[in-house]
Amino acid sequence: MPLLETRELTAYYGDFQALFGITTTLEPGETVAIIGANGAGKSTFLKSIAGLLPSRPDAVRFDGRDIGSTRSVDIVAMGIVLVPEGRRLFPSLSVEENLLVGGYRRRGKWTLDRVYALFPILAERRHLPATSLSGGQQQMCAIGRALMADPRVLLCDEVSLGLAPIVIRDIYKSLPMIKAEGTSLIIVEQDIVQALAVADRVYCFQEGRMTLAGRPGDLSHAAIHAAYFGI
Repeated sequence: MPLLETRELTAYYGDFQALFGITTTLEPGETVAIIGANGAGKSTFLKSIAGLLPSRPDAVRFDGRDIGSTRSVDIVAMGIVLVPEGRRLFPSLSVEENLLVGGYRRRGKWTLDRVYALFPILAERRHLPATSLSGGQQQMCAIGRALMADPRVLLCDEVSLGLAPIVIRDIYKSLPMIKAEGTSLIIVEQDIVQALAVADRVYCFQEGRMTLAGRPGDLSHAAIHAAYFGI
């Protein structure tokens, strides 16, 4: 049984329709990559799963249950946690305090020590304001905060956006380690190469519609390029 599914998922911002009938599957232990250019609907897709946008009850299914109309706070309690685009750290809190917020009322295998082992730079700067971190370090802190909620599914929205290549490499090195701990991942990404390097399954979106689905090894570069750019 799939761990997480979307079934003909649609999403709206007021009268504007942003997603059109998106059907996807995430199996236990998988990493799924959602690729596409700006405005493709990738972030909207994650927001719909996370309960930040309303959907039909049966449009999102998790662990055998329909959760499409569930409140976001209850979805986090179930074990689906979002790392939002732009990090959204609390500027008035220290690095460690931001991490501890993620573990509020959620206790599991991810502790401060384990997050610090995954991202040692956060341990070095644990008592500094979150605003003192570089963009890449803030992204690490945002991922660590989400891990503190002990997710079964980690939703990562544009984790490499605006970051230097060496920082992107370090962040992507952490993803297989997270998966090895039993967490499944959905990664929204504009960088096709990075996404395909870690994905077990890939979906390409364009203007709110799915244009390609499959396993990276089964998809040609030409097909991926055509689906991404709509040519």
